[in-house]
Amino acid sequence: LQILGNVSEFQRVVNVLQEGVDFDIDVNASVFETNIRVVGGLLSAHLLSKKAGVEVEVGWPCSGPLLRMAEEAARKLLPAFQTPTGMPYGTVNLLHGVNPGETPVTCTAGIGTFIVEFATLSHLTGDPVFEDVARKALKALWKNRSDIGLVGNHIDVVTAKWVAQDAGIGAGVDSYFEYLVKGAILLQDEELMSMFLEYNKAIKNYTKFDDWYLWVQMYKGTVSMPVFQSLEAYWPGLQSLIGDVDNAMRTFLNYYTVWKQFGGLPEFYNIPQGYTVDKREGYPLRPELIESAMYLYRATRDPMLLELGRDAVESIEKISKVDCGFATIKDLRDHRLDNRMESFFLAETVKYLYLLFDPDNFIHNDGSAFDVVITPYGECVLNAGGYVFNTEAHPIDPAALHCCRKRKEEQWEVEDLMREFYSLKKTKKFTLKRVSGHGKGESAKDPEDAPTEKSGEKRNSKKRSHSLLSCPSQSFNSKLAVLGQVFLDNT
Repeated sequence: LQILGNVSEFQRVVNVLQEGVDFDIDVNASVFETNIRVVGGLLSAHLLSKKAGVEVEVGWPCSGPLLRMAEEAARKLLPAFQTPTGMPYGTVNLLHGVNPGETPVTCTAGIGTFIVEFATLSHLTGDPVFEDVARKALKALWKNRSDIGLVGNHIDVVTAKWVAQDAGIGAGVDSYFEYLVKGAILLQDEELMSMFLEYNKAIKNYTKFDDWYLWVQMYKGTVSMPVFQSLEAYWPGLQSLIGDVDNAMRTFLNYYTVWKQFGGLPEFYNIPQGYTVDKREGYPLRPELIESAMYLYRATRDPMLLELGRDAVESIEKISKVDCGFATIKDLRDHRLDNRMESFFLAETVKYLYLLFDPDNFIHNDGSAFDVVITPYGECVLNAGGYVFNTEAHPIDPAALHCCRKRKEEQWEVEDLMREFYSLKKTKKFTLKRVSGHGKGESAKDPEDAPTEKSGEKRNSKKRSHSLLSCPSQSFNSKLAVLGQVFLDNT
């Protein structure tokens, strides 16, 4: 609503939420869905609220009712991560935790789609537990990949045995790959990006055929399903985020031909036969192809992508519009409708269409404009662009993650920095050395000119020989560019 400019409605929704939502209810909830929709939605609304004209409390964005609700919701999900592997159960009871009879089998996406929301929550609240469990789950999937570098569709979170061994980029796996890239961008994390790039090599080696991506057996690499799933249409957009625009465009054009054939993307499309798959002919107005069009248009400005957007608008208007909304297309072959409208149509499909055609939207900010807010931890820059969308299209401002430094060691570093500054100012003669990788330490002063420090003045008894004032070389950051794109060394 904020992106669409409907400020009054956004305020009304925020007011309703602030009246209180009770998460202490005896309900079995999907851990994955609750995270991307509830936690992600609350975090995004929290970070956009000031821009929307909502009066925020003192200390925002490090505090606020929507942030507290997001934290409360996320804490309800934490019991699901208490497994021998660190990979979460798929369902948790919001009141009692994991049910004793809960199945240990979870899809790969249901394990690897937490780092965006949980890391954001940890950085805003200062509680590392959320980011820690999300990282542990990601690393568990990485550890259990096959010898040829692929992951399957479903895994037992207790034994780490793969139950469904089909490997691909679509349903059951998709947002795991998406969150490795987006988590890397959000956190500027080299490890997450390295994981994805290794997966990307294996995916190209074993699943890619003529710019299509098939399903293969995760240990052997043999084709198991020569189909394209509509959920896979996010992949060109993801490829554009790592700078692989040429491959992204070729795959996008394949998917676009399917759209042109039917006026939408069927859930399954048999690639050799060039037609729909039995009982998978529907189109529930999914956003993935339009999402990719938006990303690729930001990267290339190719007008063909706007044509796809126009086709999508005209097709949805013509085929699915009904008196009370837009209905799921039950069968693309004859355009019969179903009596339902999925929530992601408004949350994602319409949003991505709007952003595709709105080049001046604040979401597309290139850093030329920004806001400065005062937090209990100093000045903070927000709304400078580079927004990272979670998989339900809720935008997260990456700058906000640097606003709320509540961890004690970070406060100590600031205090040490100030003490060092005044100490060096008195001596007027000093040298600086590179900061160590973990970012903690003090300057290495000339031993002949360094003043004698009083006993107990430092918080750490260990002698530190590095400066907080120097600028370490960060090779991974050099691969980051404006507009939220990551470029590889060969681009």
